Amino acid sequence: MSTLPLPLSFFRLSGTSTRDLPFPSSLKRSSVSFPLIPFRRLELIRSTSGMTISRSFSFVFCSLKAKAAAELVQDTESGIPAVGRSGGGRATEVEHSRTFLEARSEQELLYGIRKELEAKRVHPNIAAGMKELYQNYRNAVFQSGDPSAAETVMSNMAVAFDRILLDVEDPFVFEPYHKALREPFDYHMFVQNYIRPLIDFRNSYIGNLSFFYEIEEKLKQGHNVVLISNHQTEADPAIIALLLEKTNPRISENMIYVAGDRVITDPLCKPFSMGRNLICVYSKRHMYDVPEHVEMKRRANTRSLKEMALLLRDGSKIVWIAPSGGRDRPDPLTEEWFPDSFDSSSVDNMRRLIGRSGAAGHIYPLALLCYDIMPPPPKVEKEIGEKRIMSFHGAGLSVAPKICPSEIAVAGKMSEEAKDTYAQALYKSVTEQYNVLKCAIHGKQGFAASSIGISLSQPWN
Repeated sequence: MSTLPLPLSFFRLSGTSTRDLPFPSSLKRSSVSFPLIPFRRLELIRSTSGMTISRSFSFVFCSLKAKAAAELVQDTESGIPAVGRSGGGRATEVEHSRTFLEARSEQELLYGIRKELEAKRVHPNIAAGMKELYQNYRNAVFQSGDPSAAETVMSNMAVAFDRILLDVEDPFVFEPYHKALREPFDYHMFVQNYIRPLIDFRNSYIGNLSFFYEIEEKLKQGHNVVLISNHQTEADPAIIALLLEKTNPRISENMIYVAGDRVITDPLCKPFSMGRNLICVYSKRHMYDVPEHVEMKRRANTRSLKEMALLLRDGSKIVWIAPSGGRDRPDPLTEEWFPDSFDSSSVDNMRRLIGRSGAAGHIYPLALLCYDIMPPPPKVEKEIGEKRIMSFHGAGLSVAPKICPSEIAVAGKMSEEAKDTYAQALYKSVTEQYNVLKCAIHGKQGFAASSIGISLSQPWN
């Protein structure tokens, strides 16, 4: 196993850019571009005065049980989950163990897990999850056949472990509206670089790129946009952002995702969520996991909806939501994947929120196909700490023309029947787009899978 100096370029430091930092000459690129992050030995975090930030910390074990996770984010004054430390971000970071950043080989990286376990800085369950995550990520990236796969795995996993360890030592708590953390550590780029090697761009497609341009224009005009979508993996936000980063950077970086509590409490998942703009809610699928927490979760969701309403008042917001309430699952008999049905009340909540925002609002149906990259467990699990299987695979993203609620409302009012009809209209569009993506990617039809209403393209080529 070759060794590679590990990256710190995710840290934003005044007077430096990634262009200033040379890549090791030994690294070569294949036709599939996997960005490798250059290495520079620097203090992790510095204050504005230039002094290294350092303070003591105590070990906090993030329980893998849903009940304990809910207690972890409990706001002691209101009884509502705190959704974060002041301001929604870390102005500074504690100086923590550099075990993983200093590793120079796979053996040293994996030994680092053992070292942190023996030092009692990580719980055995978290340590086991980290080992499993490494092996699964390594296997998936190597499937790409890229000659730089070993270096890519080493650099990305070292940073991932470092971020996981930091959060164990100094737990981050999410606010109802979490704004992506871009400094002093750029979590957004960390996630992009971690997920990118898992996407087979040669077998990935975007449907109706022209509508994404239309959406960007509406955002520039101060309009709000809601994307009603199916949901397939924990990596959905990163996959969406990666597929759109070259053509629609405004959407790629500014999307606000309505996220369930699982991705903001699981120790192995939290660092990846910190790089996204999130409205944090409790999913209906886990609302009743712990009966005594139901009322608290409902209050928390109400608080999050109020935060969203405030955001939409400013206009120029784009919100992604999966009204199914969770990730798609395969049919237990046929093992075929398909978008899960939409909850009409969730769709109607979004309709009312954008309708009352004071800014023009639009609702578009969005389809996403990417379950092969990081499929969820076959069944919905109550406990936090799921096994994460990964693979290198193509992905698809498609958007269709907006669907106006006024076209379904009767005399300007939405009856219960009209709400269901509207949700079904959006769901029908999503499934139609999904089937086209499925034919293109799984059916190996490529561009030939395009239909009259869905035009496929690969704008990254």
